[in-house]
Amino acid sequence: MKRVLISYSPFQTAIALMENGELIELQYTSSRRTSLVGNIYLGRVEAVQPNLQAAFVQIGTEKNAYFYYGNHRAASDTEKNKRRPKVGDTILVQVTKDAVGLKGAVVTDQISLTGRFLVLLPNEPGEIGISAKIQQNEERNRIHCILEEILPSEYGVIVRTNGKGKDKETYMEELTSLLEKKKILDYAAYQKAPALILGEDRPWAIAVRDFFSPDLDEFVVDNLKIYQEMRQMGYFDGKGQPKLILHQEKIPLFDSYFIESKRKKALDRKVWLKSGGFLVIEQTEALAVIDVNTGKSAGKGDLEKHNLKVNLEAANEAAAQIRLRNLSGIIIIDFIDMVDKENQLRLRKQLEDAVRKDRMKTMVIGATELGLMQLTRKKVNPPLEEQICCPCPVCEGTGKKYSIDYLTGEIYREILRLFQSTIYNEIFLEGERGLLCAFQKKMPEMEAEFAKYGSVYIQESEFAAYGEYKLTGKKKK
Repeated sequence: MKRVLISYSPFQTAIALMENGELIELQYTSSRRTSLVGNIYLGRVEAVQPNLQAAFVQIGTEKNAYFYYGNHRAASDTEKNKRRPKVGDTILVQVTKDAVGLKGAVVTDQISLTGRFLVLLPNEPGEIGISAKIQQNEERNRIHCILEEILPSEYGVIVRTNGKGKDKETYMEELTSLLEKKKILDYAAYQKAPALILGEDRPWAIAVRDFFSPDLDEFVVDNLKIYQEMRQMGYFDGKGQPKLILHQEKIPLFDSYFIESKRKKALDRKVWLKSGGFLVIEQTEALAVIDVNTGKSAGKGDLEKHNLKVNLEAANEAAAQIRLRNLSGIIIIDFIDMVDKENQLRLRKQLEDAVRKDRMKTMVIGATELGLMQLTRKKVNPPLEEQICCPCPVCEGTGKKYSIDYLTGEIYREILRLFQSTIYNEIFLEGERGLLCAFQKKMPEMEAEFAKYGSVYIQESEFAAYGEYKLTGKKKK
């Protein structure tokens, strides 16, 4: 049983993909911040960096979008590039990656319009592509012949995996719908940049488009209004299509399928394997690292055979965690060392088979000279951790908190700086109880130094978290 759960609240929309009771994918979209991927904008070029073959385009968001206009990554731009825009130009672009951290969204001028079964390519006339997951030659030839007949010569098209087995009428209906959308783009030149030309900001509608497939059994939604809008989309009124179910039970939808308990495990640094081994998963700005450990597994008998067993299990679990946590970019997996070359090849094949189930394009590059397995995964949306977490104000996102000794030392130095560089002669220290107690114990040693400038007063703050403090100064009248 494969189903998609859509849980709505005024604050966020949560979408989960379940397969045979297991949580496969999980997405949270805030009502204040929705994904822009796929949206088409008329942007205004704010800056051009010829050495990067890139431009920064204002599309109406807080940060300018990054537009790469070069033909080859990292190639020089010493010669005039015909595609190089000028500052002030307006340009039609489509978002391929959401803004992450300090980086703005990534955009392209190669526009595509996505439907349930087809992707229309306005800038690639005559191009017909078919999903690699449709493998039967007979079916590929059948689809190709139909599209050659109905596709206008000035357009290209890609057939999605969901397009397998569809008849000519279905393709024609979808193509007509996409061509109507294309007409909207033709009027973009008459608008003032920056402007949203075509986009979808309803997370559940994007989920229907992305998850809709022949092997999907159900869409379950817990909001009546969304249920009615989904019913009107026409995706759930025919044979061979998923069922659309409105969840009306007293138990919340995600509680019914134990999503919250599974979600908490998806944020754990350590993931245990059935064999007794475990994975340690670390995310950084540049890459994600997965370390495989034997853990509690005893490893009796043949050590090589035991290591292979743990590694094969770790390959499946690593692929599942990458998809669930939405890890992307460069991913490094440090498997347990094995000597046998055949075992190494078997492990790589196991990993390749495991990542093939992922909707996002994932490639196993191979082992480095140090024996670390390299993967790349297409980056579209932020990792799950960024979707539902924010940096800790105490540790500032490092995962570590400052020691009491360090914090009290910082307070001491800050008080002296305030006395020496301001007109204040009274300093008020407010903060968390444990920190203030530690500071107060050392006050006899500091009083003589403080007395040269003025007085220090200490006051406990009832709601302060560990390590939090505030210094304010006053001039005694």
